[in-house]
Amino acid sequence: MSTVANTTAAPLTVLLDTERLHLRKADAAALSYLYNECTAAEGARLLGLPADAYQREKAKFAGGFTTFNKTFLFVHLLPKGSDVAIGWCGFHTWYTDHARAEIGYVLTDETQRGKGYMSEALGAVLAYGFRELGLHRIEAFVGPGNTPSLRLMERHGFVREGLLREHYFTNGRHEHSVVFGLLRAEWLQRTQGETPNQQR
Repeated sequence: MSTVANTTAAPLTVLLDTERLHLRKADAAALSYLYNECTAAEGARLLGLPADAYQREKAKFAGGFTTFNKTFLFVHLLPKGSDVAIGWCGFHTWYTDHARAEIGYVLTDETQRGKGYMSEALGAVLAYGFRELGLHRIEAFVGPGNTPSLRLMERHGFVREGLLREHYFTNGRHEHSVVFGLLRAEWLQRTQGETPNQQR
């Protein structure tokens, strides 16, 4: 791991690199630094968020992401040459007992959409989850009308497993969620040409 430029005094480190991105680790220690030690202005800047969105995210963090059998690991997407996040990707509901995690992702900088950054980051995060975290299954829940996200799931080999009716509350109403799942054996076969008994 290498330290992100201009943050040498902070516990902010690069976990993964892709062709165009540094993926900065956003675990409990990093988020604690961003929300509790940075000034609001600096924390918002590093996260690439307006002040009001920063305060909402800070409140979520204070509410707690981790329990006795559930934790999380995000990365912030940093275009190389910048220490300002344009979005995040990672495992926000990681059940350690079951080696299963739900993946989520958001590009917070709308000017960076349509450039393939999230697909680039997602490929690296999936590999890290299966190879380094020992995950057996990664799942996602996507709104039926979210065409870019549906395509992203299919592009990375997720299997459409069903529909959860009125599963997610957003914009004042309950919406359905399309359930996607990807198993480690499927990911290995797709990306490495490996069968389960060839796994390292």
